[in-house]
Amino acid sequence: MSRSALKGLQAAAGAAGGGAVYVDDVFSTHLYTGNATARNIVNGIDLSGEGGLVWIKERTRSGTTHDLYDTARGAGYWMTTTGSYGQTQQPAGKGLTAFNNNGFSLGALSSNGTENSNGQDIASWTFRKQRGFFDVVTYTGNGATSRAISHNLGSVPGMIIVKCTSDSSTDWQVYHRESPENTAPTPNQTKNLYLNTNNSIRNNNVFGAHSTQTSSIFTLGTSNLDFINQSNRTYVAYLFAHDAQDFGEDSDEAIIKCGSFTGNPTTIDLGFEPQWMIAKKYDSTSSWQIFDSMRGWTADGGTVDLAANASDSETDRTSQNYTQLKSDGVTFNGYGGSWIYMAIRRPHKPASEFAATNLFDIYDNSSSTTDPVFRTSPEFPVDFAFFRGSVTSTQNINAASRLTGPQYMKTNLTDAEASLGSDGKWDYMNGWRASGGPLQHSWMFRRAPGFFDVVCYSGSGSATASNIKNHNLGVAPELVIIKARDFAASAGWPVYFGQGQSTMYLNTNAAAASSNYFGYGESPTMNATQFSVGSIYDANNNPSYDYIAYLFASVSGICDIGSFTDTGSEADIDCGFSNGARFVMIKPSDSSGSWSFFDTDRGISNSSSPRLAFNTTGAQQGGTAIKPYSGGFRAALGTTITYIYMAIA
Repeated sequence: MSRSALKGLQAAAGAAGGGAVYVDDVFSTHLYTGNATARNIVNGIDLSGEGGLVWIKERTRSGTTHDLYDTARGAGYWMTTTGSYGQTQQPAGKGLTAFNNNGFSLGALSSNGTENSNGQDIASWTFRKQRGFFDVVTYTGNGATSRAISHNLGSVPGMIIVKCTSDSSTDWQVYHRESPENTAPTPNQTKNLYLNTNNSIRNNNVFGAHSTQTSSIFTLGTSNLDFINQSNRTYVAYLFAHDAQDFGEDSDEAIIKCGSFTGNPTTIDLGFEPQWMIAKKYDSTSSWQIFDSMRGWTADGGTVDLAANASDSETDRTSQNYTQLKSDGVTFNGYGGSWIYMAIRRPHKPASEFAATNLFDIYDNSSSTTDPVFRTSPEFPVDFAFFRGSVTSTQNINAASRLTGPQYMKTNLTDAEASLGSDGKWDYMNGWRASGGPLQHSWMFRRAPGFFDVVCYSGSGSATASNIKNHNLGVAPELVIIKARDFAASAGWPVYFGQGQSTMYLNTNAAAASSNYFGYGESPTMNATQFSVGSIYDANNNPSYDYIAYLFASVSGICDIGSFTDTGSEADIDCGFSNGARFVMIKPSDSSGSWSFFDTDRGISNSSSPRLAFNTTGAQQGGTAIKPYSGGFRAALGTTITYIYMAIA
């Protein structure tokens, strides 16, 4: 599998004796519920060895501050972006008490009620020091103008945040690479913003000119030195990179970008799907808005945002067309004025770096009423799930995803999506969905390059082979399932399974047939970054509607997608696994037959392997069509037709 992204970061890590570095290694949004008990927050970020910043905010109550801790100042020393206060040391056993090699530790309580308040929902954002991504620098002011401060970012900073730690009356100073420069009276001096206020941009000249910021130093300005360089005061600076091309990367392969936009609406082409963003309107008063995909950020423009300069609880905009996530960027709707932003790429560690149990899980909630209703073990955040009620009664099978928030669709019908309402929640580190009671079964997937991706797109309506959509799978997809979201397309769920211009439908038992759903007059385009959706069809490319695509690929030891011809006798299907398949989906391709699936949660054995089908509402049926086999699964279908399959270890 190609590993084009983060080549620069990986090279830097390799030069230092480390391995490949991914976004997952240097940034984390980790959500948790406070319990007023000393605890460890495990987010997979090495802070004790590498250093970095932890930013914590209680989500559910107003009057709670944004609290920042970093390894340069030491555990226990916190500052808040909701005021101009200097740093304060937490009493022993309170606040953030330690930086660990896989996250951080919290004390039993916090003196300001943010880090670990009992029963409160809390968000943490962790930035690890890494060349080409983030650095923390402390210094003591000397009163000099145009002072140069050394850093280890290894690239020209895109955004710098500086705070005086020893004074309680100085604002948080923000430099941004695309803030407008003064034209008079002192050309080429940068304007700056205050992180702790909603003020518009200022002409304070506290930072040096854009041209003086380099890959090894950042420069301070010539005015208002009490803000940023007063003698004997102490300061901390947080430096964020812009675009990994500073290490020879192409601009569309960066993991962090700092940019600006003006207009309404505006689509920003980042070259990646973001998972976190901070944005500020700089030409008028406006809060510093923080979005992330863990708390809620959808392809429909729904967001759950917090303001870095305010102690407010988060604002739920899940029903608003606010900022739409895209596979290669984000669209801002309903915004006037001019804005600056910093965006971080979604997790993209390849599937080969994970165990299969960290990418797929099954949960039978037959009794628990604790949220989340459907839980993963070991824990991982869920990006896509299908679910149904009792397997012994007539039920729809439903599909839902993090990208579409509370919306879901029925795999056996052509209906438009419906809403789960407040139950359709994804803001958990260990599963998904909230509800007051058990909801039976869910099959849960995590997005990872090489294995699985989800793409939301709008139809283009062009009847050509150039209807190309971007994806982040990193390899050519072998299985693609598409569904129109906002209307009942008569064809339902077209499925590409590597058959050229042949298509099947997840909601029917029909055999594969020729179509233009994935290619128009030629074979479909399926490569490591793009897939084609063919000509004008309501089910895949009507310009008036929105769609969702699920893309799967084989990855050694985790997932195998292929076909076999049943001979009427039992046959071992070797998927390259060592402990057999936990999930198997099969479908006759050259004749009619259901989209049947089997799993070890309900049982795959020599005596009983119950089957369900995506295209029906029927209760599970008994039988032993699939039997256990350590290398994959054993087909015992008793027919002489060709089947396609997807198996997950």
